Amino acid sequence: MKDRIAKEAGTRVVPNVASGYVRTVLDKAIDGVGPLRPVVETAGAKLASHGGDVEKAVAALVRSHTSLAGLQGFVTNLGGIAFAAASVPANVVGVTIVQCHLVASIAHLRGYDLEDPRVRNAVLAVMLGEDTVTEMVRKKRLPSSPMALATSPMHDPVLDDAIAKEVTGELVGRTIGRRALMLAGKRIPLLGGAVGAGADGFGTWQVGRYAQSELKDRRLRSR
Repeated sequence: MKDRIAKEAGTRVVPNVASGYVRTVLDKAIDGVGPLRPVVETAGAKLASHGGDVEKAVAALVRSHTSLAGLQGFVTNLGGIAFAAASVPANVVGVTIVQCHLVASIAHLRGYDLEDPRVRNAVLAVMLGEDTVTEMVRKKRLPSSPMALATSPMHDPVLDDAIAKEVTGELVGRTIGRRALMLAGKRIPLLGGAVGAGADGFGTWQVGRYAQSELKDRRLRSR
């Protein structure tokens, strides 16, 4: 119940930009932004550093992005209780970019075309998390799993806006929902940062693990 209320609150925070927000963030994450290089370069470098072993490169990506998410979570949650509300947008953007970059990198290494809108929908669906995806499929709010979306025979444009809104509401809602747990920590700035780092790092690790299990290597099927 609390998660649902938080998600609905998250959606209300961004009623007019829900669909465009996460699409823009995904585009920037794939093309590279800030310390994150373009997905193709990042994935390629990881693959090269692990001797061409895709699965070792994927595991390394999960580790590095988990650390990066924890770092940005720490930074955006510093400053004490006075900045609790103001830090929500920065935190949401930071986590979303890192997680989008991670899932897209895994998809690229596993043989998916990131220019394909079906694959981009799948990347965003992974961001929702396994439990949320399962529930949405059961309630027919999502037609199928991320893997099935990525490999669908045709692209359904209606899904673009629907998935983007769900992801935005989910991500903002998670951030708002955990604010109650963090308020006590916010009274001691470093403790608030530690809580943010842990939450963002663990959340990113979960997203990475779901991407690993859901986005199967397409190249294996063609061999």
